Amino acid sequence: MLDPMARTIDEVLAGARERLERLDPAQAHAESLDGAVLVDIRPAAQRADEGEVPGALVVERNVLEWRFDPTSSARLPQATGHGLRVIVLCSEGYTSSLAAASLHDLGLTRATDVVGGFRAWRAAGLPTTAAGPAG
Repeated sequence: MLDPMARTIDEVLAGARERLERLDPAQAHAESLDGAVLVDIRPAAQRADEGEVPGALVVERNVLEWRFDPTSSARLPQATGHGLRVIVLCSEGYTSSLAAASLHDLGLTRATDVVGGFRAWRAAGLPTTAAGPAG
């Protein structure tokens, strides 16, 4: 019997995205140039395979909340307060939505993510480093 409180991942994702004002890659790029913190949460292997966004802060997903909670002893210097604009980037824009919603739970209500993720960023012709050799 299913737990009546259980939700599917599609429901969880939809709920997360309802809380965000998601950005297309061009909007995210413009905001990052204007001082927003662009955070790449992809694992090292994905970044090596796909390439990276120059200037993006790399914070892998498993430590994101600790690095951006302004009250955490493990916070980054960039985690200056709850009003910080954080733009989360993953490979395709799914995990980043969940991560940005998690930052909302910490009070960083200006956090959002990039529709389509890194792949959409690269397809839009925005700055990236070269991907590693094909595996």
